[in-house]
Amino acid sequence: GPCRLLGTDVRGELHRVVGRVGAIVETPALFPTMSGRRNLELLGRLEGIGPRRVTATLERVGLAERADDLVKRYSLGMRQRLGLAAALLKDPEVLILDEPANGLDPAGIKEVRELLRGLGGEGRTVFVSSHLLSEVRQTCDQVAILARGRCVAAGPVAQVLSSARGVGLLVRLGDLERGRAVLAAAGIQAAPDGEVLRVALPPEEAATVTKALAAEGLYLTELRADEADLETVFLELTGEHPMEGAR
Repeated sequence: GPCRLLGTDVRGELHRVVGRVGAIVETPALFPTMSGRRNLELLGRLEGIGPRRVTATLERVGLAERADDLVKRYSLGMRQRLGLAAALLKDPEVLILDEPANGLDPAGIKEVRELLRGLGGEGRTVFVSSHLLSEVRQTCDQVAILARGRCVAAGPVAQVLSSARGVGLLVRLGDLERGRAVLAAAGIQAAPDGEVLRVALPPEEAATVTKALAAEGLYLTELRADEADLETVFLELTGEHPMEGAR
């Protein structure tokens, strides 16, 4: 099918806009016997980019202190950062990143998340493909879910999350069965689910639940919105089982 990038049909005019795009697809291609800095300097020469920009980019991805170490001594996470630096080197308008947090520890993942959101805040388009769906939710404004070659859902993250099941309330209290009966008498549908009651009311009507329970001497220990996570939505929309993996 057709594809337009920065307003240009890529089937015959990709060369007109590819210089405004940075990308990491799967594992970054790097020279292991050269330093991180040298790798970027060689890439920069192809685009007429000098050492000052290389240094600034290394600082931005947190590699300034290890810039002159050989890449073969880098951890997987450091190589991923260097690949991200290579994608940023020409100051692109569009970034296409495949698993940008691959191999990073929790602190590194947080840094990459903040970096990507910062890049988006500068007016760039950052396109991320990832199986880390919790990170997708925390990082992205828009999400698209693909299954068997087709897009089964797309839109703002909150909209896609609400598409799989209605948002309700989760209530925790000492006597679940009595709480369920009290709510039922008040015309509120509720069902036990483990240690909580799942209540079929939107979060903005939470006061109705607290009022009904308190009137019968029942007091909550927890009340929160019952929101589906992105992984649950993915599995519901694609029909996959958890062990099949997710992308």
